Amino acid sequence: MRLLNATTLRLETTDDEVLFNDVENGTAHERRGYAKLRGCCDTALSQNLKYVWIDTCCIDKSSSAELSEEINSMFRWYSMAEVCYAYLHDATGEQNYLSSEWFDRGWTLQELIAPKKVEFYAKNWTKFGSRSQLSKVLSKKTGIAEAYLHGADLSRASIAERMSWAAKRVTTRPEDMAYCLLGIFNTHMSPIYG
Repeated sequence: MRLLNATTLRLETTDDEVLFNDVENGTAHERRGYAKLRGCCDTALSQNLKYVWIDTCCIDKSSSAELSEEINSMFRWYSMAEVCYAYLHDATGEQNYLSSEWFDRGWTLQELIAPKKVEFYAKNWTKFGSRSQLSKVLSKKTGIAEAYLHGADLSRASIAERMSWAAKRVTTRPEDMAYCLLGIFNTHMSPIYG
């Protein structure tokens, strides 16, 4: 996975994420990102949740048909989720979470807005707050009115307002900047990469 360092404006490559093939092949535990996967599953089990959906390992990106379906469904799935865990791998807790790159990534915008409930976790899987508890600070950080962080109908926000939420966010691929906004604009399209 490539990420753009917002400070240096340089691409940084990581191979931390557990991918679909890693889970399918039984090699997930060999990846550095396994702790994130395990932490998510342990947290879900502690809340009596039987299943989790993690985009990096639940989407078979080698299938363009599946990838297209998943990209067009993500916002709906987040909105139907019991809870969304926002894992901030670079935060130690409430003291420094606002500087996390999670707030710079395009795809996490729908994770913040769509679910009924969002819980924030630091890199050691310590919960430090929920979207409702942190809504004032989150609104100031993201420019998203608190009403939308509390579930107000997104269609009440103008197109310009919704675009402003994404203005400072980045994606690895230029096309993903459009695709990560599909659900926020309640639209569908077939992703084409390259």
